[in-house]
Amino acid sequence: MNTVNIVSVSGGKDSTASLLIAIEQSAKNLRAVFCDTGHEHPETLAYIRRLADATGIDIQWISEDFSEQIIKKRARIADPVNGWPQHLREQALEVLHPTGIPFLDMVLWKGRFPSTKAKFCTEHLKVNPFRKQIIGPLIASKEFSRIVSWVGVRRDESLSRANVAEWHMEFGEPETGEGLWLHRPIATWTAEQVFDLHRRHGIKWNPLYEQGMGRVGCMPCINARKGELREIARRFPVEIERVADWERIASQAAKRGCATFWPARGEVNVTLESHGIHKVVDWSRTSRGGRQFDLIAVSEAEDSSPMCQSIYGLCE
Repeated sequence: MNTVNIVSVSGGKDSTASLLIAIEQSAKNLRAVFCDTGHEHPETLAYIRRLADATGIDIQWISEDFSEQIIKKRARIADPVNGWPQHLREQALEVLHPTGIPFLDMVLWKGRFPSTKAKFCTEHLKVNPFRKQIIGPLIASKEFSRIVSWVGVRRDESLSRANVAEWHMEFGEPETGEGLWLHRPIATWTAEQVFDLHRRHGIKWNPLYEQGMGRVGCMPCINARKGELREIARRFPVEIERVADWERIASQAAKRGCATFWPARGEVNVTLESHGIHKVVDWSRTSRGGRQFDLIAVSEAEDSSPMCQSIYGLCE
């Protein structure tokens, strides 16, 4: 069967492991794709380039363009019958222009940031561009009778992934195997097995894992833990300032006049001063108590913050 194998690479340990397995198995017509969200740490972008060099696999970079959505939103807001107060309409139209940064443009279009309860970021920044720019053209070309999309997802990552299948046919003919398949080669693996695979191939993992990061996709991710955010603020303050700038821009495009990276739970009178990224960073430095922001808070003892600090024990 004429098959093409496409590995989605994020710069994280799991997607890298999936690529290494595909190489081990000599997957036919192997390709790799990285969806650039515009919200990654520079080290992750550099890691993607090093990974391509180390494996000899060309990694194609793609990203989503929200220009059309933003243009349509401008037209809606400019219409006086839409219900926007005049002062909010004027400030929204001032910033509603495509920036070329996918994550920020998505937020401008939506008028809000994604959250743990509204995770539209993965769909719009990764799934949709992958389908439109990679899968769609492959299907239309009819060059391959079987398309296999490799995804680095593990069952022990979260309850929502506890029952994911290793193989799933998106569409096609089950009898012949022709069609589009979703393959999760490390679904049953542990994190330690993933890092062991890196060691076996002589491929170094993303160095951010040795700097207190539990995940290395978006920086920060909406699923960041309290201690992880504290480390990001300590090690990479420029990333915090970038998000703070985005909050100010997004707030101008929000009908409520305010858009914070982490929405506060059940609170009113939300402002950037009271609930913005800087306030959440202040909270991340506390042991307990304070406002309950919409991120995963865990009780963690303060430590001496060594230069090498890994939740996976990689510094030993």
